[in-house]
Amino acid sequence: MIESLKNLDAALLLFINHLNNPVLDFIFYWISDKWIWIPFYAFLAFKVYKNNPGHIFIVLVIIAAAITLSDQISSSVIKINTMRLRPCHDPTIASQVHLVNNYCGGQFGFVSSHAANVFALTSFLAILFRPKNRLLIKCLWIWAIVVSFSRIYLGVHFPGDVIGGAFLGILIGWLLGRIYITLILKPIIK
Repeated sequence: MIESLKNLDAALLLFINHLNNPVLDFIFYWISDKWIWIPFYAFLAFKVYKNNPGHIFIVLVIIAAAITLSDQISSSVIKINTMRLRPCHDPTIASQVHLVNNYCGGQFGFVSSHAANVFALTSFLAILFRPKNRLLIKCLWIWAIVVSFSRIYLGVHFPGDVIGGAFLGILIGWLLGRIYITLILKPIIK
């Protein structure tokens, strides 16, 4: 069963990775880059301030905690303990993986830190912005999916790595969102 899932994961990775062309290579390489999203993050900070002017500092601390937790748990706990090779380092398929700009990343890939981080941010902000900003929440989920998909397209993560990272991020964002509502918002509303 485990071997069948690994084979399916590798086949799906290679299918997505082999959709490559110069335009998609350029687009997904930049989508995967954290620095290109600075204007988007600034916009999100503005929306956080606009929706929660009295709690901006607390919310930004929680966002920093969500990203730090998702990043450290994925990189310093899960990747080191599972030691699942990235596709571009996996000797069984590495020669078949198309790399963009020779970028491969670290040795281990489960779980994807990119996916964990963007889904932690998205799930926390979805709780924070609900129910007023439905369009923004939908855009955040699409953004998280596209960033995570880019990691598969680039050949640096198996789909299972991305799915695992997404679940980790959603869990962390949801837990911190519940803590924020329970410990910060509810006492103030009463």
